[in-house]
This record gives sequence, structure tokens and C-alpha cells, in this order.
Amino acid sequence: MQTKNIGLRNIEVADTKICAIDGINGKLIYRGYDILDLVKKSNFEETACLLLNDDLPTPKILSEFSNKLVEARSIPDGVEKNLKNLPKSANPMDVIQSKVSELAVHDLEKGDDRNANYGRAISLISKMPIVIAYWDRIRNGKDVIPPSAKLGHAGNFLYMLTGKEPDSEIARIFDICLILHAEHSFNASTFAAREVASTRAHMFAAVSAAIGALSGELHGGANFQVMKMLLEIGSEEAVEQWVKTKLAKGERIMGMGHAVYKTFDPRAEVLRELSRRLSEKTGQPWFKITKKIEDVTEEEMKKVRGSDIFPNVDLYSASTYYMLGIPMDLNTPIFAVSRVAGWTAHVIEEKFAEAQPKPMLYRPKAVYVGKYCGPSGCEYVPIDKRVVPH
Repeated sequence: MQTKNIGLRNIEVADTKICAIDGINGKLIYRGYDILDLVKKSNFEETACLLLNDDLPTPKILSEFSNKLVEARSIPDGVEKNLKNLPKSANPMDVIQSKVSELAVHDLEKGDDRNANYGRAISLISKMPIVIAYWDRIRNGKDVIPPSAKLGHAGNFLYMLTGKEPDSEIARIFDICLILHAEHSFNASTFAAREVASTRAHMFAAVSAAIGALSGELHGGANFQVMKMLLEIGSEEAVEQWVKTKLAKGERIMGMGHAVYKTFDPRAEVLRELSRRLSEKTGQPWFKITKKIEDVTEEEMKKVRGSDIFPNVDLYSASTYYMLGIPMDLNTPIFAVSRVAGWTAHVIEEKFAEAQPKPMLYRPKAVYVGKYCGPSGCEYVPIDKRVVPH
């Protein structure tokens, strides 16, 4: 009997203390703290420290954590050399996935205990933006810009990417983006990381798998597709007909709708305001176009299909990144710069569950619905006697 292919939707597979999502009420919680409070009061360094630990850090713990992030701001010479040897046309997600795997051979941590994995987490959080910024400059024939020890995590990345220190407002906007993208429970990439970690593979293998999952356009690649959509539409006046045409063909409007949220994605709520602020600061039209897409899509879905639809995190993150001067094909790698905090927290939780440990590794069951020729299987026919079916 064929089972319904549900892709593990709503199937509970493990306990977690890291993140909770209330899709009905539009709530996102990191270790008990509402994301809307964190974006107002916290920064990425503190948020990453929260995710890797069990609560908000004391000033001393946060200072030590931030210092370790700064101390880890370098990549091995061999990794940088190999970046320079890559084809300039290489997909940035393929680049960072290969470099994370390569970082494993330069790992200075010993053993596989919790402390060693905590050190690996700090190293990956610190090094991911360096790999991406270096690669973007290398592929464009520019000299790499070494990281600055005096800048925060968000500002330092923008500095390495552009060669200019961002003003405080720009740095803060990007910092908020990183907080918003840092964690989202058992999404596809996080589940990939946990599944690999469950085999007792090392953290670099688990994070590399997560990057592979993130690269798909139905996951992290969606914000790139949103920006392509915005550029294709081009103006606020063209939105209504464009959306109606897409929906009439039964096609999706990228950035609208979510697998979990049945109301407004709280991250989209924050990003909408960030996009508006950047549009006013830069004079670019992308916020107004995006808002029009949101309004028309909601109206048409209600009218034609009788259902509500709301923007997800990708709808406004696309224009926000674009107005920050980040190349479109770095949208998904930027997602990884932030989400690596969540991935590594989940790897540690997967490896070192404190209470009610789950089975050793993930091994879901599939229902076979293929050819069946009886208890003994199908009869093997020698190749010279087989008849090619027409």
C-alpha cells in the first residue's frame, strides 16, 4: 500500500531546547527568547552565544565569546591559496561548501567532546564570512581585505566585502539580518546537519551537508529568486499584471507563503522595516515594488483561491541585501554566515543530548512502491535474452 509522500512534514523526530516556532501565532523563539526582542536589544555575537549555550551570557562570558570570534578571524594559507585556484565562475555555495570541508583538515581542536565542538563552532562562525568575502574579491580580480579586529561581526564582513567600513546604521541593519537568519528549528539544512551528526561524523561534515541543503532554491536559494523577480518586474506599476499573470498560470510568487507559518512570518515583519529604511536611505525603489507584490498577491489569493497568504523571510531579505550592496549570488551564502550559528548549536545538541537520548542515528522507514514480482522477486533474465519494452 502506497503511503502519502509528506516529506516528514509535522513528524516529530527529536527534542530540542534551541528553537521553537509557533506557526499559528507567528512566533519565533531562540532558547526561550522572542526573536522580536532579540532584534531590538541584542546583537549577532550575543545571539550566537545564546544559541550555543542555554541562556543569555553574562558580560564576562559574552566578552570571552566575542574575543574568541575575533581571534578566529583567519583562514589557513592553504585554504586561501585554493580559493585563488578555483574557476572564477564557480557557484559561491559550492565554494563555501568545499572550503568548510577543507577546514576540517586544518582543525586544531582535539577529540570530539563538547568543549572541542564548542571551539569548532566558534571557528566556523568566525571563518564563514571570511571565506565568502575573500572569494567575492578573488573572483572579481581584487586583493583580499584582511579582517578588522575592531569591528563587530556584521560590520567586519561588510568591510571585507567592500573595502569600506560601513556606517553604524548599515552595520546595525546587517547585524539584525544575521540575528533573524541565525536559527529556525528543524528546517531542511538544520535537519541535514543533525542527520549527519547523528552518525558521529564531525562538525565540518555536518555543516557541509547543511550548506548543500541550503543551496536549493526551495530553501536558502529562494531570496536570490525573489531578487530576480524584482529585477524582472522593474517598477511598481508593472507589479499587478505580473502577479496576476503568474497566478493565472498556476505559478508561485517567490517570497510568499511558508511551510510552517500560517500567518505573518515575524522575520518578514522586521525585514520589511529594514527594507523600507534602506530604500529611504539609498533612494532605490525595491521596497515599494516588494510591498506592492505582497499586497497584490494577498489580494489575488484571497479573491481567486479563497485563502490567505503571507510573506516569508525571503521576500524582504532580497531587497535588503541588494540595497546593502551585496551581490545577488551571495544572498544564500549570507544566509549561511548567519545560520552556521544555529547549525553548530544543533550539531552539539545532537551529539550531546542530556536527557532522554534518542536512538544512535536517524533511520526513517520508507514504503516500497516499486515493481513487485512475488515472494522471490523478479526473475533475472540474461542480457542477451532481454526484450526492450516499447
